[in-house]
Amino acid sequence: MMEFAITFKGDIDPKRTVALCKQAEAAGFTYAWFFDSHVLWRECYVTIAMCMEHTDKMRFGPCVTNPGVREWSVAGSLYATLQVQSGGRFDVGIGRGDSSRRVLGRKPLTVETMAEFGESLKKMAAGEEVTYLWDGVDTSAQIPWVEKYDLPVWYAAYGPKALATAGQHGDGLIIQLADPWLVKWFSDQALEAGKAAGRDMSKFRIMSAAPAWVGDMPTARAQTRWFPAMVGNHVADLVMRYGTEGQNVPQRLTDYIEGRKGYDYRHHADKDADHLGFITNDIIDSFGVLGDVDANVAKIRELEAAGVTQYNIYLMCGEEERIVEEYGKHVIPQFQQV
Repeated sequence: MMEFAITFKGDIDPKRTVALCKQAEAAGFTYAWFFDSHVLWRECYVTIAMCMEHTDKMRFGPCVTNPGVREWSVAGSLYATLQVQSGGRFDVGIGRGDSSRRVLGRKPLTVETMAEFGESLKKMAAGEEVTYLWDGVDTSAQIPWVEKYDLPVWYAAYGPKALATAGQHGDGLIIQLADPWLVKWFSDQALEAGKAAGRDMSKFRIMSAAPAWVGDMPTARAQTRWFPAMVGNHVADLVMRYGTEGQNVPQRLTDYIEGRKGYDYRHHADKDADHLGFITNDIIDSFGVLGDVDANVAKIRELEAAGVTQYNIYLMCGEEERIVEEYGKHVIPQFQQV
């Protein structure tokens, strides 16, 4: 059965965020995710803890954190604490580090470091000892008070190495797109890598994370134009690494960033940013879930057919309460088993 989630970027009033989580849980959403970019927006884990206290079943986590902003035992202890406080309702999504590092003038970390971080988090949550390199020093940590939690780790990925890592090590894959063809193109690589490694992939989860808008298309496009620009950062990284030829980056991705002229991380995920000029309506329509209720349902059906198990609404396009209400009344019921 398709899961539904919401994501916050951490710029709205915390009490309103709590209210939205309560509303979303009642509407049938099962996850609330938060951007983890501590300079651009408020520290997400404080708000996550607040929301946990006012919900009963909803799961929470960062979408996404990375290995380079918190010492690993600090991260492990933080996540284990949230697991205890919520009664086991905590997942973690991780990537190489985009806005939270770039805004500080630092580059994303390697895929290998991302994988080591994910494995270390799982071991710490299970009460095992881990060793890792931090600040050039070999470090050893074991958290004695954990409740031996099997921490679900999702990997955000676009490139072949990261996708393979997600399949080989992850419980789930995060794809910031709602283009069914591209989602399948990416997720197939993760699934194949996991199977090649001898893993049972029958419970592997695939998230499509993208904005939603229920309403007229001109407004939908105006409210979500920022999203393809954000995705363009990752596509530009892929092109820089792999070029535009070959099988690593499909042409339908590389074509749309030809007019890209940079990106201001101070206006990350901002619908009024100055770096959106290269985005076309076709790309906006392809990357998001937009239109009337029937159009939203039809797009999610396509994603489901492509293997998606969770549609995660980037709930940062305005009219957040209305979007949650529309989904609770008209969209989610169409995906619930009778």
